[in-house]
Amino acid sequence: MALASLLLSLAGAAHASTAWTETVIRAPVGAGRESVEIDVTVLRPKGTGPFPIVVLSHGSPRSAAERRTDGRQRLTAQSEPFIAMGYAVIVPTRRGYGHSGGEWAEGFGPCSDPDYYGAGLETARDVRAAVDAVRAEPWADARKVILAGQSAGGFGSVAAASQPFDGLVAVINFAGGRGSMDADKVCAESRLVDAMARYGGAARVPELWLYSANDRFFGPSLARRMYDAFVRSGGKAEFVEAPATGLDGHSYFARAVDDWAPRVRRFLQRAGALR
Repeated sequence: MALASLLLSLAGAAHASTAWTETVIRAPVGAGRESVEIDVTVLRPKGTGPFPIVVLSHGSPRSAAERRTDGRQRLTAQSEPFIAMGYAVIVPTRRGYGHSGGEWAEGFGPCSDPDYYGAGLETARDVRAAVDAVRAEPWADARKVILAGQSAGGFGSVAAASQPFDGLVAVINFAGGRGSMDADKVCAESRLVDAMARYGGAARVPELWLYSANDRFFGPSLARRMYDAFVRSGGKAEFVEAPATGLDGHSYFARAVDDWAPRVRRFLQRAGALR
């Protein structure tokens, strides 16, 4: 498939002396009868590949005004461990964020009656669009696709895996959830637990869930309830209560790469997802 791309060819170097190249493509996402395009950052190891793929999905700020101000998502520091393992990383900037097209599609409705399940499936649409946009590229090995993400992006990755597709082999959920309105305050927690149960009932690949011990968005008790519901419904997942990080462990994904990278590597080895 020919990609409408901004082939911004940049070179980067990671802290482990991992060399990578960066390009930006535009991926179409169906929105009703129309289609909009989202930015997708592509970070590839040096060489021709084909490389297995990690889709790395960003979170969602509590403030609506901040969705557009962060610009295109790159997540380079968090991508580097995956690049070092031989993966190409694609980072979609979803609808309603940065300069991507379309309106924000991930809203869950009023705090008193949230539809987290539907909101997660909207995130999943953008995740799938990013995969489809690179599936035919010669550097991409679409037989091995990992979905990974933080907060709303982790939740959306779990949601996307409830609609299995060819090549999906594993999911990594960093502090996934929705509905955090303030520190230690989540709208209708039971609805969030119910959504994870529904996703678990349709999940088919192994997942790794990592939540910091002092996460102020989705604390340890809620994280465990979501995980238990997911597994009881049939989902296959491993739970890690990661170390406390700073004043709010929701920053674990960004600030504790050296802690989570070896955990992720071991999980991917167990899942048979490393070359």
